[in-house]
Amino acid sequence: MEISHRFGHVSGGASDLWGLDGFVLNRLGLAVTPQDNLTIGVLRSNSLDNLEFNARFAGLGLDGATGPVEFAAQTGVAWNLQAEPADDDHAGHAHALVPRRSVVAGGRDDAGSESNEMQAYVQAIANTRVADRLALGVVPTLLWNPRIEDSDRATTVSVGVNGQLYLSRMWSLFGEWILSGAREGQEYDSVSFGVEIRTPGHFFKIVVTNQHQMNPTQTLAGSAEDFLDTSSWRLGFNIQRRLRL
Repeated sequence: MEISHRFGHVSGGASDLWGLDGFVLNRLGLAVTPQDNLTIGVLRSNSLDNLEFNARFAGLGLDGATGPVEFAAQTGVAWNLQAEPADDDHAGHAHALVPRRSVVAGGRDDAGSESNEMQAYVQAIANTRVADRLALGVVPTLLWNPRIEDSDRATTVSVGVNGQLYLSRMWSLFGEWILSGAREGQEYDSVSFGVEIRTPGHFFKIVVTNQHQMNPTQTLAGSAEDFLDTSSWRLGFNIQRRLRL
């Protein structure tokens, strides 16, 4: 079970409580593991009312030069169910946190894209650990229909690279950079870094990112803001709870 939030820009300063005041984007997730190597999940974000169903297959491992390498595959299908927002600065879920040049705020490009709600992806996942304290991963992804504002349903490739440094059994630092192609409103890579706090049954993450959206079909497509411009940074918070039935 997961609950995640994305807040406003940190650059808002103390007057905006560094982005914590105002509208918040949320994500709720639930996943079950009916078999050891299979996980089935559902994610729902109030950014465009993105609803995703996904499945992950794992269980393949190899002995690498620096440590064990584990492989998995994940696929997902999503629908963006939010009605077309009205033409004002506060209508719809997306507007309060959408970046200045986002095409979502401007609406769809043409009438042919009005029913273009569905997205899908498939990805391969490879993870390894180095010297017990450093975990590294790479996630190449094939993403269908990255920009729902277009009537042309394109297919694109993105590659995510991530790492996590374990400081203790409780504390770790993490980072992720998703390399993606540039499109209107998605000109930049999605990047995040932060700290993870692990307690029995819970995982807490405090995130700094240039990406206000959270579901995979949204983050894999790219961001409207440049991570190298610190004014694009915003805070996020994730909590995961593992339950054994």
